[in-house]
Amino acid sequence: MKGLVMFVDTHCHLNMMVKKQPDVLLKEEEFLFIEKILNDSKIAGINKIINVGTSVIESKNSIDIAKRFENVFAVVGIHPCDCREDWKREMEKIEVFLDDKAKNKIVGIGETGLDFYHKPFNKQRQLDAFKYHIELAMESDLPVVIHMRDAADETLKVVESYKKDLKGAFHCFSEKKDIARIVTGWGFFIGIDGHVTYKKNEYLREVVKDTNLEKILIETDSPFLPPQEYRGKPNSPVYIPSFARLVSELKDISLDELAEITTRNANLLFRI
Repeated sequence: MKGLVMFVDTHCHLNMMVKKQPDVLLKEEEFLFIEKILNDSKIAGINKIINVGTSVIESKNSIDIAKRFENVFAVVGIHPCDCREDWKREMEKIEVFLDDKAKNKIVGIGETGLDFYHKPFNKQRQLDAFKYHIELAMESDLPVVIHMRDAADETLKVVESYKKDLKGAFHCFSEKKDIARIVTGWGFFIGIDGHVTYKKNEYLREVVKDTNLEKILIETDSPFLPPQEYRGKPNSPVYIPSFARLVSELKDISLDELAEITTRNANLLFRI
């Protein structure tokens, strides 16, 4: 592996890459598919992967993957689009996972946040669950992984009230640079994904140019949001070099420098 540029994929859903049905536990043969993805990713220069939960069962899957594979770590929580009436009871199960967060290789809480794009949605429920996740993250001394879609004003209002004691990342950042300046000014990281390569997303390329590299993470959100050259296919950590190269060009640095800095950022935030 000498001389290979090594990245951390700070937001991935390996469990969703290998099964067709959501909210079912992984089968043994699906772990074999994950092992192949991880082997291919390492060859492509992806050294570590943070696998993110979206429900109780998918959080359990994330933990099981992390415990099985040395270079994978888990984030646990309930996605705003998966936030049902019984979310408080479900969060109690998430908290049980945290009773032994080291053994379960849990490095963050999420993904949580606000999503007013997918309809119908219950705004108050999402707000209540978001705050619960944030407070759990602070109690657990873990970063929070934030999902923000069509809800920037409301998300910032919530986060601002906790910003003094909260650390975390705005996953799959898709807002303009004024919002990026606010959240990075508060000390948060922003996740840059493959959609930075989409032709319509010039505003996002401006965000990359404008944002201090010390606040940027590289992530895929696999199996979603493949880079432009792979659109129409499921995304994968192996595609990171495809869009990371563009990010390095936008920052006028080498790919090696980008890998070094963003890996350091990932290690700092998630303590991996």
